[in-house]
Amino acid sequence: MRLLHTSDWHLGRGLHGVDLHEAQEAVLAQVVSIARAEEVDAVLVSGDIFDRAVPPVASVRLWSDVLGQLSALGPVVVIPGNHDSATRLGVGADLYRDGVHIVSEASSVGSPIVLRDAHGPVAIYPIPFLDPDMARRVLVDDDQVLARSHEAVLTAAMRRVHDDLDGRRRSDPATRSVVMAHAFVVSGSAAEAVRSDSERDIRVGGVESVASSVFGGVDYVALGHLHGSQRVDGERVRYSGSPLRYSFSEVHQAKQVLIAELDAGGLASVRSLPLAQPRSMASIEADLHDVLGSPQYERHTESWVQVTVTDSARPPDLQARVRERFPHALVVRHVPASGPLVGRRTGSTEVPTQPSEVAEAFVHYVTGGDITPEELAVFEAAYEHVLAEGRSA
Repeated sequence: MRLLHTSDWHLGRGLHGVDLHEAQEAVLAQVVSIARAEEVDAVLVSGDIFDRAVPPVASVRLWSDVLGQLSALGPVVVIPGNHDSATRLGVGADLYRDGVHIVSEASSVGSPIVLRDAHGPVAIYPIPFLDPDMARRVLVDDDQVLARSHEAVLTAAMRRVHDDLDGRRRSDPATRSVVMAHAFVVSGSAAEAVRSDSERDIRVGGVESVASSVFGGVDYVALGHLHGSQRVDGERVRYSGSPLRYSFSEVHQAKQVLIAELDAGGLASVRSLPLAQPRSMASIEADLHDVLGSPQYERHTESWVQVTVTDSARPPDLQARVRERFPHALVVRHVPASGPLVGRRTGSTEVPTQPSEVAEAFVHYVTGGDITPEELAVFEAAYEHVLAEGRSA
């Protein structure tokens, strides 16, 4: 069985004020073309179809159009991510044509979509994004409440998966299994996962990661959430990554979809197929003389660029002069080479975007010192409270 794995479309998202709708149309047309050319047996979309709970009308129409094209080729299985509204995404799911499976409810975890090939059944277990504050009461069969963590709710979800899968394998030992999930999954330590600035923080109680060992015992795990395509546990646990670059931290990421093939013994191979980007992206850091005159930057004149000018004093008319050479410059800033930028990450040109990092940078800017653990705890508690209120609204 041949499966196309994709995720994190983020329809409706912009890039520093630029509308990405046409770019999203272009990359999703490639996804459809690949599905057709590869003659895939099913398409798996592992969450974050939209960038926000109430997406623009044009994005909804694009989703409907692409879903229609993909479902004409074969089954499509979809789960919501942390950016999606699970309720809105799942509205009318029972009315879609046969072969379109939008699984948005935590209560449905453990009930697979079963496909068949020449070797027998393949059970696909969709696990929608599980907010611990909501799911910890849904995934238990009694009055108990799970621990307030992503790992606890996903462990409970996988317990349901294994209960069902074990029964199916007793009836038919040829049954193979695929799990879809949207989470921050790591192998060993969070440092092993490659993150992007465009990914929303999903931490609860200060923790957002889940060990890959939670997903043991299945043939393939199709993950969403991280925007860079990467392996977590060999070929078996994979992120497809987003089809489009959504921040300058993704400049060097090769965007792609994954083709996972199952044979009689389980996972046979995983191939990466590239997605051409509608416009290239670059990050340039140099003094203004080099930015405007160096031949090495000529290839970026039509790219989306982030330009960091390092002159000791801010040059006059900086924005206009840079944009004269780079008409698609989205970020232009002055960071003297002789001094640090407040809030700048060590060894990086990216401004902090995770809430805790912004808080740390702000305290350092105001006080000149580091944030204390107590102050950070108060901030994180307040931030989580606001997130929880937003999710329940």
